[in-house]
Amino acid sequence: MGAHSTDPTATPVPADGHGGRSARPAGAGTPGAASRSRDSAGDGRRGPGRVGQASAEGRAAALATPPRVGRGGAGGVNPWREPPRAPLFPTSFSTPRREQCVTSSWLSPGLALAGLLLLPDAAFAQDPAPIDSGATAWMLTSTSLVLLMTPGLAMFYGGLVRTKNVLGTMMHAFTAMAIVGVLWAVCGYAMAFGPSVLGGWFGWNPDYFMLRGLENSVAGSAPALVPEYVFAMFQGKFAIITPALIAGAFAERVRFLGFCVFVALWSVLVYNPLCHWVWASDGFFYAQGAIDFAGGTVVHISSGISALVAAIYLGPRRGYPGTAMHPNNLTMTLIGAGLLWVGWFGFNAGSAVSSGESSAHALTVTQIAAAAGALSWLLIEGVRHGKATSLGMASGILAGLVVITPAADVVTPAGAILLGGLASLVSYGAIQIKTRAGYDDSLDVFGIHGCSGIFGALALTFLIRESWRVANTDAGWTVWGQLGVQSAAVGATLLYAGLLTWGIAVLVQSTVGLRLDDADQRAGMDHALHSEHGYGLLNLN
Repeated sequence: MGAHSTDPTATPVPADGHGGRSARPAGAGTPGAASRSRDSAGDGRRGPGRVGQASAEGRAAALATPPRVGRGGAGGVNPWREPPRAPLFPTSFSTPRREQCVTSSWLSPGLALAGLLLLPDAAFAQDPAPIDSGATAWMLTSTSLVLLMTPGLAMFYGGLVRTKNVLGTMMHAFTAMAIVGVLWAVCGYAMAFGPSVLGGWFGWNPDYFMLRGLENSVAGSAPALVPEYVFAMFQGKFAIITPALIAGAFAERVRFLGFCVFVALWSVLVYNPLCHWVWASDGFFYAQGAIDFAGGTVVHISSGISALVAAIYLGPRRGYPGTAMHPNNLTMTLIGAGLLWVGWFGFNAGSAVSSGESSAHALTVTQIAAAAGALSWLLIEGVRHGKATSLGMASGILAGLVVITPAADVVTPAGAILLGGLASLVSYGAIQIKTRAGYDDSLDVFGIHGCSGIFGALALTFLIRESWRVANTDAGWTVWGQLGVQSAAVGATLLYAGLLTWGIAVLVQSTVGLRLDDADQRAGMDHALHSEHGYGLLNLN
């Protein structure tokens, strides 16, 4: 992939690590100066390691070099990939002229057979890719768990809208699975993890186009190497759920065709470049040292601000806020929240791209933050209203999960409790402000994902565990330097995603149409757009 050697005698460059989603510490010197084993100290940064068919020497060199973390390649080439091995036998031979050949035609097959028999056994032994079966099994599981989150999101959103819009709302999540699932294979992976082009605005590697260059390649940091196909599919599930999150902001008032075009454009123009900036090792914020272990900026802040912009641009639903718009099925919403909670273990713990200490730590703090977020929201409701609600429980779970996403490998369990508890307070306050401001973010995407994501990306700076601090202080790391880098990453994400989303919404509205007209809103998306009804009923509320 990219410009790599095909010389079978070349010694592979030692792995430049990449087991966590982030970049090297802010203020660090040369790349790798603050490197540590992901399973010992962990540095909170996720991404691919080297990829390819490593020789024994290459594996030894990789094992002797502490990995960096991040997703992508150093120097514009994905460092997870090693140069492909040359074929054992050349594809063409320089053959002497027929008249100079002294071997008769009947003897040639015999000599060929004898030559093959005399070859040493080692000549036939291909050095297999050093795949770690345990890490691969965990990454396969994590990939499935992250995909499960999108149907969980469909149930979460589907239960919050009115009966006449339940199928149309759930279709948004499933449609994102189809559209982005194809786009990621065609160009998404190449744009996110290819070497930087156009001054670093996004990446591109023609070997990643249609995933054609991934066969017999491995990803990760030695010795926890997995097939690169697994890593690419794991990353693709993040690309799927991010635009699906946005759909909650303009629920009940968006045209299906317009939504499909919006998702396709947003995935290519917003998600892929942001992914490259933060997780590719030649991405700008990776190089600056931004910490985003599993998607605080790339997933939650980008979808949150995009949801806010889209909601404001499209305007409120017909009848909002005067008409009561009650959820149709909070039972389904709770089940969806449960599926999201379970899927988030793959989302965060899988981001270590290993099955060792880092993934165990990420899973632990994910569980703790979600529980703390749920408990905090229930306490807030109890104090303010005298009773707790199931919707509050579900919202608190999500707030806790979102806030821990960028910090899952760098904070302690105690820090996770604090982050989860405060995230519910932040998101609850943001929703109250929305009510007073009057914009119609139908399912509070910005209030929960955007605000908790921003809070987590910034607050993690003050809660980084001691082992991480000690390992990086010598590289020039400071709390205030890291906070500056985190603030820059958050600000750039808000600005870029917000502006691009506005432009995409204007383009889609002026071409195929994005906002559903009042007559179709009155009939409901299920009937008007899909000629179906989620419960076999027609609710004209």
